[in-house]
Amino acid sequence: MKPNRMRGLLLALMSAFALALVGAGLAGTAGKSGSTPRVERLVESIRKHRSTTWQWQRVMAKGRAPAGFMERRVTNPERLAALRDLWKRRLVRHRTRAQNPPHERAWRCIHRHEGPWDDPNAPYYGGLQMDKAFQRAYGRYLLRRKGTADNWKPAEQMWTAERALRAGSGFRPWPNAAARCGLL
Repeated sequence: MKPNRMRGLLLALMSAFALALVGAGLAGTAGKSGSTPRVERLVESIRKHRSTTWQWQRVMAKGRAPAGFMERRVTNPERLAALRDLWKRRLVRHRTRAQNPPHERAWRCIHRHEGPWDDPNAPYYGGLQMDKAFQRAYGRYLLRRKGTADNWKPAEQMWTAERALRAGSGFRPWPNAAARCGLL
């Protein structure tokens, strides 16, 4: 056989072998991330619970719960189920906390003297009648994600007001309603 032909054949064999190795590696990776429908459902559930937990933590201005993203490396359904249960517990704890802001009674009283939670009438939106500047200052994440406050859940509106309260504005953005509620 001629040397050039031999070299070409050798290169073709090496390329085929390399492609086979890469293909085997990719197949192994795909198998790890979801070899069975149960594993795939568990991984999806973990991601959903973690994402929702982080959303509530962001609304409450809390740091994110740590994540090791173990579902990317683990294929054992029992370990994945335990990880899913961990994120489910975290989600329930943070969602429950988010539904009970520290000054909820005050916000609900102010809301009674302002507008409905889904009030879309500009320039003030939602149940605490927040203008866009207020929303940008204290609820930028929600404004970007959901639009104006009339699209937010009541708890999200109250946590945005909590941020303003903690920033030092107190109940002054709602002078009339806060006075009627005895907050000023």
